[in-house]
Amino acid sequence: MEPGVHLEEVEGLGQTLPFLLLSIPAGLAVDRASRRGLMVGAEILRALSLVAIMLLLAYGQLNLPLLAALGFLGAIGTVVYSVAAPALIPGIVPRAQLGAANRWLELARSAAYAGGPALGGALVGWTGAPTAYALATALSILAVLLLAGLPKEPIAGPSGRNLLQDLGEGARFVSRHELLRPILVTAVFFNTAWFVLQAIYVAYAVQDLGLSATEVGLTLGIYGAGMVAGAWIAPALSRRLPFGAMIVIGPLGGFCAALVMLLTLWFPTVLLAGLSFFLFGAGPILWSITTMTLRQAVTPQAMLGRVSALIMTATFGARPIGAAIGAFVAARFGAPACLAVAAIGFLVQLLVISASTVPRLRELPEAA
Repeated sequence: MEPGVHLEEVEGLGQTLPFLLLSIPAGLAVDRASRRGLMVGAEILRALSLVAIMLLLAYGQLNLPLLAALGFLGAIGTVVYSVAAPALIPGIVPRAQLGAANRWLELARSAAYAGGPALGGALVGWTGAPTAYALATALSILAVLLLAGLPKEPIAGPSGRNLLQDLGEGARFVSRHELLRPILVTAVFFNTAWFVLQAIYVAYAVQDLGLSATEVGLTLGIYGAGMVAGAWIAPALSRRLPFGAMIVIGPLGGFCAALVMLLTLWFPTVLLAGLSFFLFGAGPILWSITTMTLRQAVTPQAMLGRVSALIMTATFGARPIGAAIGAFVAARFGAPACLAVAAIGFLVQLLVISASTVPRLRELPEAA
């Protein structure tokens, strides 16, 4: 199992590193400049990286170091966009519509996550990689045009303090806030446990569950379908449940998903694995929508970028830790122990949020 474990760990780190390195600088920039302008610039940067890859492919000059460098360049745009978008929304959307706006944002992201790889793979298979990159570039340019058409928002401008003072202010706000602090801790435990599981899942599915490569891909694809389903049913649930209960659904869904995956030790079937990944997608996407809405509601506008960046850095920082724990436990004690450790982690994150004041929220709170 070790080769598969190490591969998953490396892949997780590759997806995480840009967010660890760049989230905080992006958050500081978001609180000092036009958020719309930063989003436009971020998308232009992603488009330029795609154009460069496409040209290098066309002339047969693309190699692994260049691909990695251009991928990292595009990742800078992704990080800046990810920090700026939640900070921009409260400036252009009425407070009562924050949840709906975040739901559409997450629904679009989930649909792209679920359908993007399949569409890209199909295009590469049918027409070759250059066509796929050309389509991605065209979509990125379209995004630039759409973002440029967003209404202008007021710019806070420099605070008169240095960057470290601004960062310290954001950190103190999150650590002292009775609602944001448990959300941060819950997210850290969730991401740690999630990557404990991610570190061993492919090898476990093949070697222990006896799944084929197609079945493994199917279960992983169901995760994206769960994300779309969760974002789609969010309005119906929000009409029936208190706001605090909506937030708890995510951690509860993660714990239930971990228990379902644990059941595969006794009932090794693709159906249970698929159900587990569906729950892993559906519950946490509701968490993303509701906690983003809460963060926007209780955080001062001038601090939203820093607060979002700090939470993003902490949660993404938990991922390589989880992958390392998964690799260690799987290598020493085997996959069953790893699944048990992941389930314990998901139980802890559920207990953390359940013990806080968050579940008692009846509606979206006012800013302090």
